[in-house]
Amino acid sequence: MVKEPISTVAALLGSRICHDLISPIGAISNGVELLGLSGTSDTSELSLISDSVDNANARVKFFRIAFGQASAGQFSSSAEMSAILSALGTARLTYSWAVTGDQSRDEVKMAALMMMCLETALPRGGKITVERSDDGHWSVCARAERLEPDPALWARLGQITDIEDLRPADVQFFLAPVQAALLGRRITHIATEGMLRLSA
Repeated sequence: MVKEPISTVAALLGSRICHDLISPIGAISNGVELLGLSGTSDTSELSLISDSVDNANARVKFFRIAFGQASAGQFSSSAEMSAILSALGTARLTYSWAVTGDQSRDEVKMAALMMMCLETALPRGGKITVERSDDGHWSVCARAERLEPDPALWARLGQITDIEDLRPADVQFFLAPVQAALLGRRITHIATEGMLRLSA
């Protein structure tokens, strides 16, 4: 049974938090930009602030997609997702959105939650690639020299479970199968040496 009321409340809460955070982050970004125009931005301190603001802005946008409300008829473009993931990337962990065209927000929400699940299995970083086949199935793949998926968490992905014993950092392992079920999907995973793939 899909726990739609729980997922709906979680989405509303996620949307509210992200909405309230995006404005102050944007204000800080504008302030850094104004400092740049005044010629005082050529310092390592301001460069650090600028990079941190860009990452925080991208993270909030990503959380808004993963945890926020996906309204009917709402879409996310390939350019939008590529820009967000590019800003999220670090020297250790990079992302590739290999999906063309606009995708419905509720589908992208599921893919984002699956990405967050994969991130937990990459203690030393790696690369996460998102693809979608012509028949509409998603494939989210992590590649790294070292993969450490938690068996207890990964067992949750194939079905909807309760939230008992889940840490806040692992809430995506509850929400991802819920979102998949709302779309009539089921998440499966396969693992080989150096690769871990989620499909739905």
